[in-house]
Amino acid sequence: MSADGSSGMIIKKQHINGALHVLIWSALLLLPYFIGDAGNGYQVGLLPGVLFTAFGVIHLLLFYTNAFYLVPSFLTKRRWPLYILFAICLTGMSFALKFCILRTWYPELLQNPSIYRFSFAPSVGILFISIVFRKVIDRIRFERKQREKEATMLMTELKFLRSQISPHFLFNVMTNLVALARKRSEQLEPALITLAEFMRYIVYDTQGQKVKLESETEHLKSYISLQRMRFGADLQIDDHIEAADGHHVIEPMLLIPFVENAFKHSAVQEAAAFIKIRLELIKNILYFEVWNSIPVQQAGTNDAHSGVGLKNVISRLELLYPGKHELKINREDNIFHVCLKLDLV
Repeated sequence: MSADGSSGMIIKKQHINGALHVLIWSALLLLPYFIGDAGNGYQVGLLPGVLFTAFGVIHLLLFYTNAFYLVPSFLTKRRWPLYILFAICLTGMSFALKFCILRTWYPELLQNPSIYRFSFAPSVGILFISIVFRKVIDRIRFERKQREKEATMLMTELKFLRSQISPHFLFNVMTNLVALARKRSEQLEPALITLAEFMRYIVYDTQGQKVKLESETEHLKSYISLQRMRFGADLQIDDHIEAADGHHVIEPMLLIPFVENAFKHSAVQEAAAFIKIRLELIKNILYFEVWNSIPVQQAGTNDAHSGVGLKNVISRLELLYPGKHELKINREDNIFHVCLKLDLV
């Protein structure tokens, strides 16, 4: 999301919150006129309607002064003595204002002992409510900032992983073209055309967050065809890809690292090398499997560069499809097997 879009959303939320505050306080201040009776002077308990509204204005000032000044300035910063002092002064001022209003316009109410509890106790309650309100607001803001921070870190890491994929992929493709050139193969020209299509896909089609599943699978088929040009009859390639679908989308360059890895390890064998690829979409679940033979001498060793593509794609799966994918990677005898189950909903 752009900075302008994010700022616009924040401003919109602030307007909604402001309108909600106005609505709540308006309802409280006008409560006597909603529940009262004109014949009875719009009273709420012992308080006449006008007096109830006047006390409500005092409560409003107490609430926001405490919530937006005293709590963040003193309580949140653990300056307890100052906060207690100012909170007592603020509450005392509300008591004094209420007493002055009663003595000036409603002196007869002061004769009733119950009026003190009915008039002054709400100030203490409002003070505590404002503390709770501020703590909840601060918690919500903290959690939102944490989510924004995590989202930023996620996007940064994802961009880094994507930036590694294209060079790694192109390195392997160029290796294929060098092999064709050495053989003086007539297939070099169609291979270069295929490479141009790959470049177009990488530079233009994969810049968004996700691509159509059909585009990704066609890209995968093109890569396999390029490998067929390179190896010919030296490598047995069995692929079955059925995922022609115009509705589902997928993270770009997500499947090809598995296939790249398979070709890389199968290519070093002298004989009996094979690769088997299966991909199908059933409802909203993508099933993707790759089998490839590996040389006996490499079955127990690790190439320092062989895991770059796989490590990246595993990290991308964890970042982009948490809880929506199952990945199993097994090496048994002389066969390397990758099985991916991906929920595309």
